[in-house]
Amino acid sequence: PPTVPPPPGPPARGSLSLHRAFLRSPLGLLRLGQLALGAAFWVTVAAHKYEGAAHFALFAAVLIWLLTLALFGLSLLGRWELVPWLGSRWLLTNLVHDLALGVGLYAAATGIMGHKAKQRSFCNLPGYSQHCLYSAYLSASICGGITACLYLFSGLYCLLRRCQDQRDII
Repeated sequence: PPTVPPPPGPPARGSLSLHRAFLRSPLGLLRLGQLALGAAFWVTVAAHKYEGAAHFALFAAVLIWLLTLALFGLSLLGRWELVPWLGSRWLLTNLVHDLALGVGLYAAATGIMGHKAKQRSFCNLPGYSQHCLYSAYLSASICGGITACLYLFSGLYCLLRRCQDQRDII
């Protein structure tokens, strides 16, 4: 009797390699800027004494930074299909992440840190001898504002690709 060939095994995964086209794309460059400035924001806040609403600003910045790092890593390795349900909608996932989470939470965090800087503006006077958090809060606010703009630009880039019936992030 004829022998039946064995059923095919699971598809072999290719070796991990960098998706260089993503790294050179506008979204890849924006992601690098978001990661750098986002880290500057939360390191600036975390390195100084903070209280009250700054806890939320720090939480929001770290949360978005970690999510952005995950999106960047999966996109750089070209492995977004490994994420259940979201992998097949990767462009939409990036769009929602950038516009809803990135812009929204960084705008709130920037507003909080700007308000805290305004509250501490009195200690920016010459001759004030006590420890002053004005510069740290102002620096964090500026980094947060620029980061929110980078998320807006990457969200608009993803929206433009979506409107052009593109399904990929590059």
